[in-house]
Amino acid sequence: MVRWQRQTLGADDGALPGLERAGFVRSVQTPEFEGITFHEVLCKSALNRVPDSGALPFNWTINPMRGCSHACRYCFARGTHEYLDLDAGADFDSQIVVKTNVVPVLRRELHRRSWRRESVALGTNTDPYQRAEGRYRLMPGIISALAESGTGFSILTKGTLLRRDLPLLVQAAGQVPVHLAVSIAILDLDLHRGLEPGTPSPRARLELVRALAEAGFAVNVMVAPIIPYLTDSNTHLDELFAAIAEAGAAGVTAFPMHLRGSTRGWFLNWLAEAHPALMRRYRQLYGRGTSVTPEYSAWLRGRIEPLLEKHRLNRDRPAEPKVRAAESHTPDPQLALFA
Repeated sequence: MVRWQRQTLGADDGALPGLERAGFVRSVQTPEFEGITFHEVLCKSALNRVPDSGALPFNWTINPMRGCSHACRYCFARGTHEYLDLDAGADFDSQIVVKTNVVPVLRRELHRRSWRRESVALGTNTDPYQRAEGRYRLMPGIISALAESGTGFSILTKGTLLRRDLPLLVQAAGQVPVHLAVSIAILDLDLHRGLEPGTPSPRARLELVRALAEAGFAVNVMVAPIIPYLTDSNTHLDELFAAIAEAGAAGVTAFPMHLRGSTRGWFLNWLAEAHPALMRRYRQLYGRGTSVTPEYSAWLRGRIEPLLEKHRLNRDRPAEPKVRAAESHTPDPQLALFA
């Protein structure tokens, strides 16, 4: 394991073999972000082509950071930290890799003659509006670069910091298609603190949905993942969908939790401590795979669909946004698998 306590601004980056490959510049700690280390890197490219993207509404992504201080126990992207010789647990939550030059690199790529202005998705790996964005302010430059190049984009986030850029997003929506989605999977505060302790509160995110809707965006809410036996009750889903509808969302995408790679052990370790009585049921539900059984999926779908109908959140395509000249694309359920 990398010994992060030995790293300073003048440290030999040879001690960071994974980050050295990523263009490591320096590591930074600040009192404002206690417990978090920022590893600043210089990226060679900003646009990432999605392999086998036929089932997704986008072919390209931008990930200005790696790792995420939201610290969601169920985050599928945890395994990506292992490519940097970091662990998928605590390191993923606290060792944040920041591509400090992503904006100029992106502008250069968008000006290539070969760029075809295909839609770009943000929030497909780690959240672009996590707390680190408050320090580095990368998103305004990214939004402006995309809009000025005529490239439409989508953003999926749990970060209420997005409100800072709302005027810029409204302006961008007058130039290119812009779609905004907010992730709210949990309404119960105790579960929220245990499962996603670094995220803004559910109520704060509902207010974000309201602000975006009032600005004219057709906001989709990702109620994903649904955590078996913890957030799948009729009462919880009914209350959550009601709150989302009241906030002005155009639609909801919902599906059960997947447990991929390193995420599986990280989540199950938490479950064994917080809800040990559920361990046997989880072994039956997931077996050795990453997905719930087909029977559970069918049962959950039967529970969700009437509630979406009840709260008028089951529209196949969100209503057209009121923002002048803007368009939106319907998010595919698989979008959250990349978020």
